[in-house]
Amino acid sequence: MAESLKHQTAKGFVWSGLERYSVNFLRFILGLILARMLSPTDYGLIGMITIFLAISQTIVDSGFSSALVQKKEKTETDYSTAFYFNIIVGLVLYIVLYISAPLIADFFNEQQLVSITRIVGINVFISSLAIVQRAKLIIKIDFKTQAKVNIISVLLSGIIGISMAYKGYGVWSLVIQSISRRSLQTFLLWKFAKWRPSKHFSYSSFIQLFSFGSRILGSGLLNTIFDNVYLLVIGKGFSTSDLGFYTRAKQFSDLPSINFTSIFHRVSYPTLCKVNITSPKKLNEAFRKFVRLASFVTFPFMISLIILAKPLIIVTLTEKWIQSVEFLQIICLSGIWFPISAVNMNIFSVIGNTKIVLKLTIIKKIITVIILAITIPLGIKALLWGQVIMAIINYLITIIQSSKYSKYSLKDQIFDLSILVAYNIPLIITGILCSYIIRDPLTLTIVSIPLMITIHIFTVKLLNVPEWNELETMLISLKKSHRNKSSKEHQN
Repeated sequence: MAESLKHQTAKGFVWSGLERYSVNFLRFILGLILARMLSPTDYGLIGMITIFLAISQTIVDSGFSSALVQKKEKTETDYSTAFYFNIIVGLVLYIVLYISAPLIADFFNEQQLVSITRIVGINVFISSLAIVQRAKLIIKIDFKTQAKVNIISVLLSGIIGISMAYKGYGVWSLVIQSISRRSLQTFLLWKFAKWRPSKHFSYSSFIQLFSFGSRILGSGLLNTIFDNVYLLVIGKGFSTSDLGFYTRAKQFSDLPSINFTSIFHRVSYPTLCKVNITSPKKLNEAFRKFVRLASFVTFPFMISLIILAKPLIIVTLTEKWIQSVEFLQIICLSGIWFPISAVNMNIFSVIGNTKIVLKLTIIKKIITVIILAITIPLGIKALLWGQVIMAIINYLITIIQSSKYSKYSLKDQIFDLSILVAYNIPLIITGILCSYIIRDPLTLTIVSIPLMITIHIFTVKLLNVPEWNELETMLISLKKSHRNKSSKEHQN
């Protein structure tokens, strides 16, 4: 990669990481406060409608944001066309959700869901107003602005939610928190992105964007449905509180897993697209670096979460959420594969072969249906172990295909991952010993986390791990850039 692109990528990683983790850590902390004030049933009710909101959001985007990022020569007409299409679809989908609310309530046998669905559904239209603004920031690899937008919106909406929970509004605290966050995000994206639509809508532009985006949409819809199908199955087949325990455990797991997936997808996709345009021969090298870096960053977080699940749940959520512990440990075993799979899937979109994305997604979902059919009668824990099996199979299918489009073979990738897992052995031993010696949950949490971090950093520095050096290089590059920028501003 050219030096400027390396710097841009480093900047993207840092600001995307800052945006995702500052925002989601903030959401996590605010969520812990809310979880102490609310019941598992409150979270279960929101979990029941999540799949319908997620499907609607995926359709609103229709793959147009990815199409805009991927398109080599973008015009203002392209952006405006995508904008008008998004808001029309957003409005139509909200009307569908409003009309369907009684059916959703009857399906789960929870009449509260009628009003909850109709109010929360407004988010679908609100978010459609800012899809293009966010896409423009992604194209520029400008995650700093997104960090500002999301930190402000999450903090203010979190304060609103906590205030309502304190006053006894129950599940409505989560509803209003969600709407206020989405509204603030949209307002701030319009303010900071400084883009306004023109009065032009081009049919030819729409066809170009939709031809690419529709295949992403098909894949995205299948992923969204199956990513949230467990909420549907658990909500229908088990108690509302069981769904609450599951959603809380998943939120713990998602903090590292889904956020790392998002970071590596958001940074690797535009970066690899640029490498493919400017230096196609270097694409394989850049691709391998992203896969290794995703694994290096993800593994220690997920492993630590598995080891410390019980004390973390007890300390942060209290004993009333203890049923979430085993759920969390199993979910982490499946979530550890998501970031790596996401980087592998990106290579198909980068080279413009979105047909294979849809094809692979269909194959994976057929396997998911089979595993679901087998595990549903066996109970909720069997369902979660089915997720683990599914995540491993999905990963293997993805790398078998991605190796056909790159020089990064299946054998090489498995070898790399084995080495990266081995780097975590001292961390694992430290965590297990701490859990065996220290019985008090609070003391165990306070002592083990900094000790495990120290041991892991010492290990990777001692072994001179390339990925650690890569991260350090990125940070040094950014510091130099910041100093140079500050020096120029001072001279001016």
